[in-house]
Amino acid sequence: MRVGLVCPYSISVPGGVQEQVLGLARSLRAKGHPTRILAPSDGPPPDGWVTPLGNSIPTAANGSVAPIAPDPSAQLRLIRAVRDEGFDVLHLHEPMVPGACMTACLLKPTPLVGTFHAAGESASYQYLFPALRWLAGRLDVRAVVSAEAEALAQEHLGGTYEHLFNGIEVERFASVDPWPRPEGGGPVIFFLGRHEPRKGLDMLLAAMATLPADVTVWIGSDGPDTERLRVRHAGDPRLVWLGRLSDDEKRRRLRAADVFCAPSLRGESFGVVLLEAMAAGAAIVASDLSGYRLVARPDVDGLLVEPGAVEALAGALRTVLADPARRAALVASGSERARTFSMDLLADRYLELYERVSTPAPVARGWRPRPVRRRGEGWLP
Repeated sequence: MRVGLVCPYSISVPGGVQEQVLGLARSLRAKGHPTRILAPSDGPPPDGWVTPLGNSIPTAANGSVAPIAPDPSAQLRLIRAVRDEGFDVLHLHEPMVPGACMTACLLKPTPLVGTFHAAGESASYQYLFPALRWLAGRLDVRAVVSAEAEALAQEHLGGTYEHLFNGIEVERFASVDPWPRPEGGGPVIFFLGRHEPRKGLDMLLAAMATLPADVTVWIGSDGPDTERLRVRHAGDPRLVWLGRLSDDEKRRRLRAADVFCAPSLRGESFGVVLLEAMAAGAAIVASDLSGYRLVARPDVDGLLVEPGAVEALAGALRTVLADPARRAALVASGSERARTFSMDLLADRYLELYERVSTPAPVARGWRPRPVRRRGEGWLP
């Protein structure tokens, strides 16, 4: 089956949806299904089977900044690619985000599957829901990655949804060579996420006041709060500011870390980054958000604390760092848990949906649809 995966976000910018699209494409191609990604790309695309639709425009969305491409030139590139590739099905990720997904939904050149990832609030849903509800009605199947994502979509778009999940390429994280650890042999905590209030980096840095002197905290990525936080905590030698990481460095650092900390305050519909850390062998300390609970069972696969509670976060980190047996138990359970979210399993589920929408419905014997006359040609509307 020839599959087109449409992503509204720049595929060259790290992000949860982008990583899901790339991972799904790799799994589908490994299963023998020709698959291409159609997405904006700021610079060279990460793989040869990506069709770049042009540069993105940073746009505020869901408390973050989304790199989307709503400009006409990107839509024309999408139309040409769809025409030339002859896809059996188009799979739209975040189909109501302005840009390529909405264009594909509007034109509907082939059967459409749409996956809704976002949770929380959406200004576009709130103010444009009549038009978006009509547009969503053009999808043949709608899928969601969590109950929170369904709640947001259902409230504004109506419809019914297939419950799936976000996948993880387990072996890419479990078998990678670990990044060299800091000299001195102390424990390593890894934070990876955009530096903005929603991701809770402030909380982790505040919790550092009661953590051991020999701990090292790797801080990945960047964002609007980076400079402010770096200046505020410039005197703490335990902090290592890494900036944006390549996929390879991210996986190697996850493999080397003792603890992965995700102190997000809100807006997490599914904890993919937790799954990646669990697959790599890091213990989890995270906020007790419903999207994180989907993947990390409290006190089994990770320690979950009240969002924004600095003392509780610091206490959980101290517990994991001070108790090697507890940490090992969390790692062992988390590694097994991650395998239940295998990208290969997810690809099989999506293939079932692709087959469903691309198979014509049977026509009853003896019945044929009648032509409809057109207005102005002596035909009725």
